[in-house]
Amino acid sequence: MEIHRREFLTLAGNAAGCVVVSRSAWAQAYPARPVRLVVGFPPGGAADIIARLMAQWVSVRLGQQIVVENKPGAGTNIATEAVVHAAADGYTLLYATSPNVITPLLYEKLNFDFARDIAPVAGIIRAPLLMLVNPTFPATTVPEFITYAKANPGKINMASSGNGTPAHVAGELFKMMAGIDLVHVPYRGGSPAMTDLLGGRVQMYFSVLPEGIQYLKAGQVRALAVTSATRWQTLPEIPSLSEFLPGYEASPWHGLAAPSNTPVGIIERLNAEVNSVLNEPEKKEQLFALGGESMPMTPAEFGTFIATETEKWQKVVRFSGLKAQ
Repeated sequence: MEIHRREFLTLAGNAAGCVVVSRSAWAQAYPARPVRLVVGFPPGGAADIIARLMAQWVSVRLGQQIVVENKPGAGTNIATEAVVHAAADGYTLLYATSPNVITPLLYEKLNFDFARDIAPVAGIIRAPLLMLVNPTFPATTVPEFITYAKANPGKINMASSGNGTPAHVAGELFKMMAGIDLVHVPYRGGSPAMTDLLGGRVQMYFSVLPEGIQYLKAGQVRALAVTSATRWQTLPEIPSLSEFLPGYEASPWHGLAAPSNTPVGIIERLNAEVNSVLNEPEKKEQLFALGGESMPMTPAEFGTFIATETEKWQKVVRFSGLKAQ
């Protein structure tokens, strides 16, 4: 799926000028009934948990319930398509996540164009991954890992939570920037990937923080780096990959989006309420405890952020030759 720079910027345009209407009129009338928030993952996972927290917090501010509806499948494409074809009235929203910009790149034909059909509303959270290896692996630092990988091309198994997932593309970006050859081993979720890392059947895995930190503290895995641009606050002893590969950054993110042409007044109201919640110290601490940091943005800033992410992962998809499975 080919996406060009001009189309990236459509996202920011969608955010800035969805429909020219009286902003105050829309803000005063909205919402008059419950709002549906579509999540592209099954119940119980990290995205679902944070989506339900945000729905609860923002519902209080809106004075109407936000109802979470899970529509998993096709790497979030099913959920995205449901929102794209919904009425652009602010009553159907998408819980947008990293796979929303990664997965469409793996498909040649889709019934929607994310850049064209979705309007960015608000950023919510961003969380790094942990680069983990089995303790028996003969490398204790990233430079040692790269040196070993170059001496043993195609002999290191890199687990992921599935084809095209953030864990997978983080690994592909690492391969591309380090100039190494690793064997991708996809699993149906993070739990079986971690199980095989612990058992030594795979040697490396990019894990989400809440999942990996418990095994790290127990000494069952070794952390070589975090994927955030800088060191993570609660793990200051673990370097960031960017210290060895300048410019490396691969942190999954969550946000809120709506069908394109949603009235700008509604988008601004939702953005204001989400940002108000994210700026509350107690809420920020709760999100931090879940392994991420809040990322309040304007709709235009979130659109530019998504555009940049799309462009970055398109390069990785081209490099790795990823296709939908």
